[in-house]
Amino acid sequence: MNIRSQRKDDHVDLALKQNQFDNDFNLMKITHQSLPNISFDDIDTSIVLWGKTFSYPFYINAMSGGSDKTKETNRKLALIAKRFNLAMALGSQHAALKDESLIDSYKIVRETNPKGFIMGNVSANASLEEALKAVEMLRADALGIHINIAQEIAMDEGDRDFRNWETNIKEIVENCSVPVIVKEVGFGMSQLTVKKLKKMGVKNIDISGRGGTNFLWIENQRSETPRFDYLMDWGISPIESLLMNKNEHDNTIILASGGVKNPLDLMKLLVLGAKAVGISGMFLKFAQLPEEAMMEKVESFIHDFKLLMLLVSCKNVSQLQKLEYQLDGKLSAYYEEK
Repeated sequence: MNIRSQRKDDHVDLALKQNQFDNDFNLMKITHQSLPNISFDDIDTSIVLWGKTFSYPFYINAMSGGSDKTKETNRKLALIAKRFNLAMALGSQHAALKDESLIDSYKIVRETNPKGFIMGNVSANASLEEALKAVEMLRADALGIHINIAQEIAMDEGDRDFRNWETNIKEIVENCSVPVIVKEVGFGMSQLTVKKLKKMGVKNIDISGRGGTNFLWIENQRSETPRFDYLMDWGISPIESLLMNKNEHDNTIILASGGVKNPLDLMKLLVLGAKAVGISGMFLKFAQLPEEAMMEKVESFIHDFKLLMLLVSCKNVSQLQKLEYQLDGKLSAYYEEK
C-alpha cells in the first residue's frame, strides 16, 4: 500500500477512535415554544441549493477515498445519499490524481448514486488542471477546496509553503464550470478569512469549526515524533464562526460543520444562519454498520429532527432562523437581539 492510501486508512481509523472535542454547542440554547400550531405532517425539511432540491438541510461531508477500505466506506455513504436525497462530498482526491489505480475508490460513489449530487475535493495546493480532472473523475456537481493549514503543520509529510493558496483558489473559482466550495477541515473560519475568500470571488464557504474530526490530533497520533498535544483546543468552534460571520451572508452561501452528533446540534447551526450543515463523523460511524442498521440510524436521526421542528413550531427550515436563542459564557459577547 502506498503512503497516500495508508494515510487515508489511518485518517478513518483514528477518526473513529478519537475522543469528543469541545464545539460550544452546550453554550447555546434555543428558546422553548410551548404552543406549536402545527402538525408533524406539516413539516417540510427540504432546502434548495445550487439550483437543486435536497430533502434535508444536511449533507455527507468529506471523509474518504484513496484505498480499498475507503472505497467500501464511500459505497455505503453513497447508498445513504441516494436513499435520502442528500448531497455528498468526497475526501481529498489527490491520491487518485497521483495514482490512477485509486480512482475506483472515488468513482464508486457515482456508480452507486448515478443521479446524486456529488462534490469533489482538492486541496488549495491544487492547480487548475488538477481541479478540473477531479471534477471530470466524478462528473462532480460541485468542487470542494479544502484549506487545512493546522493539519499540514502537524503532518510529518505535510506542506510547508502556502504562498500559492490564494492564487490557486481564485483561478479555480474563475475557471471551474461547477460551484466551488472552499472549506476548512475542522478549525473554523474567522470573519477576516471569510472576507478574504469573498474578495477572491468565492460564493460558497463551509466554515467547518472545531469540535468534530480533529486532524491536529489525528496527525499528531500518526507522527513519529508527536509534539502538538498543546494544540488540541486550537481553532474556532462552529458556533463562534457562524456568530463571527453573521453579517457575511450577502451573495454568499455559508455552510457549517464541526462535531454534529444529534439533531439538536444540527438545528443550532441552522438557527445561526447556516444554509446547510455538513456531517462527517456520525455518518462514518453509521457506515461501519450492516446496511439495514445503517439506514435505520439515518431514519431515526431524520425523524427526531422533525420532532424538534415540531417542538419549536417551525414548518420549514427557513423559519428556524427566526427563532430566539441564548448564548452562555464566552459566547455572550456575540449576542445580538433578533
